[in-house]
Amino acid sequence: MVDSYRYSFTIPNIITLLRLMCAPLVIWLVLEDHLVAAFWVFILAGISDGVDGFIAKTFDLRSLLGAYIDPLADKALLVSIYVSLGLKGYIPDWLVILVVFRDAVIVGGLILEHMLRDHVVMKPLLISKANTLLQITLAGFVLAKLGGYIDAGVWLSVLIYMVAATTLASGALYVWNGLMGIDKAGGPV
Repeated sequence: MVDSYRYSFTIPNIITLLRLMCAPLVIWLVLEDHLVAAFWVFILAGISDGVDGFIAKTFDLRSLLGAYIDPLADKALLVSIYVSLGLKGYIPDWLVILVVFRDAVIVGGLILEHMLRDHVVMKPLLISKANTLLQITLAGFVLAKLGGYIDAGVWLSVLIYMVAATTLASGALYVWNGLMGIDKAGGPV
């Protein structure tokens, strides 16, 4: 059996890198009001996330590089779309700040944990997975509305508050778990 962790130049990693490159493209498309194109790039990027994972698992092409760049590409795309939509006034500023701040706190916590423990064990929480799904749904929903594909109605407000609630809950749980983990490791609390 070939050790797939040795090989980084794989089709799933190429797909993931292309998704990572979609982040600046989506920013530009939203800021330049090419909203139909932004919607379709966002949809294709989302599809690519499923495709690269499927190919990696099905053909045993998982790699250490892929394990790092896949979540990086996902976060880069989501943060980019939220900041862009916020700058244009399509979603509330407070939600953009909340989403970006949560991710910054999590990344800062991972760096701190790595410094204190010399390794990081990151286990996604169920609430965090729900939050990511809701963030993607809201971004897609807003882009679909702006592209003229749907009429948002009351669902836009519902999604905004669901994203806010799950962002707060998942951020708080990551901080709590991180503090408990550092304390158990004998580090500062």
